[in-house]
Amino acid sequence: MSSILHLQPEAAASEAPALAVASDPPDPLAVAAALAEQLAASAVERDRLGGHAAHERQLIRDSGLLTLSIPREFGGQGADWATVYAVVRRLAQADSALAHLFGFHHLQLAGIALYGTELQQRHLLSATVRQGLFWGNALNPLDKRTRATASNAGYTLDGVKSFSSGSVGADWLTVSAWDQQANAALIAVLPASQPGVRVEADWDAFGQRQTDSGNVHFDGVYLPGALVLQAPGQAPSARSTLRSQVAQLVMTNLYLGIAQGAFAAARDYTREQARPWFASGVDQAGDDPFTQHRYGQLWLMLRPAEVLADLAAEQLDAAFGKGDAVTARERGDVALAVAEAKVLAHRAALEISSQMFELLGARATSARFGFDRFWRNARVHTLHDPVDYKLRDLGRYAISGRAPDPTPYS
Repeated sequence: MSSILHLQPEAAASEAPALAVASDPPDPLAVAAALAEQLAASAVERDRLGGHAAHERQLIRDSGLLTLSIPREFGGQGADWATVYAVVRRLAQADSALAHLFGFHHLQLAGIALYGTELQQRHLLSATVRQGLFWGNALNPLDKRTRATASNAGYTLDGVKSFSSGSVGADWLTVSAWDQQANAALIAVLPASQPGVRVEADWDAFGQRQTDSGNVHFDGVYLPGALVLQAPGQAPSARSTLRSQVAQLVMTNLYLGIAQGAFAAARDYTREQARPWFASGVDQAGDDPFTQHRYGQLWLMLRPAEVLADLAAEQLDAAFGKGDAVTARERGDVALAVAEAKVLAHRAALEISSQMFELLGARATSARFGFDRFWRNARVHTLHDPVDYKLRDLGRYAISGRAPDPTPYS
């Protein structure tokens, strides 16, 4: 695969061949459903093995869904965020680790759209379509160990980034680095093959085991100025701070997909394999009124989370549609909607993936079913940022009307 690093920015815009746009692209939700079935076939075994799912990542590439959020003018499918999140959710029902990689790929593309110049957007997004690029993340804003030192027409990067989801096997990375002279961070993009970049596949959490979320090391890495999306100390606009909301809604839909997947797995097992308790007086487990009562409770965790996630995606789309005209107040309204949805999805994922065992009984704990992966995946990923701070933001708004402060997490 050819690199676009060595193209001059002006040439990247003028030399890029015209990109054909399909008049009737496949329905992305139908494509996602077929892809989810492929991922589900090996999900339990791959969860046991962990490591890098190279074959499954190739299935995602081959599906064409990596171009879903890219504007049609750059050769992409031009889907709205509601559609992107529906795909994340559908994939997460089958395999939340691979759904994470897919969602974070589109998060990096959102960063280019929100931070990049028109030239950078055309250069990077059209190349993503032409070359079938899969993006990974090395931006972790809480990890300031990667330093940026101004050098010839750019910067030199040294240090390490942790929790770099999707970095193993990625073609390009979004990177943040701390400029000590400016006392601020920059945000940039780089090919993962850039000399001095080393991706360490050392992710060993007990859930989300194939998210390729290891460490990325930078040893004297040259970062051209043309690949810096946000310079150190550059004041963010209300629009650019929407990136954190894109990220938070990726997580919301991951959790929701886990909850839906766990609910569906429990329901199918209840229908097909569960045995009724001897004191119930019924022949089928699904006819036990206590079982029906518990499913009703779980349903009332799931449905409000689905509704709020969809509403939050609609608000995010509306804010994106306003471009640079989006206001701080409108951005705050999006953050509130996302916080509401994320809290409910967080609770639904943890509760449904845990309580399902009380409905299914001891036989359902057999390793061959792999039902425990739903809870482990939810438990690991819901620790990304504390849910209590989302509740604080919501409570503060309820009391004083103050919207969440823009941060990389709110």
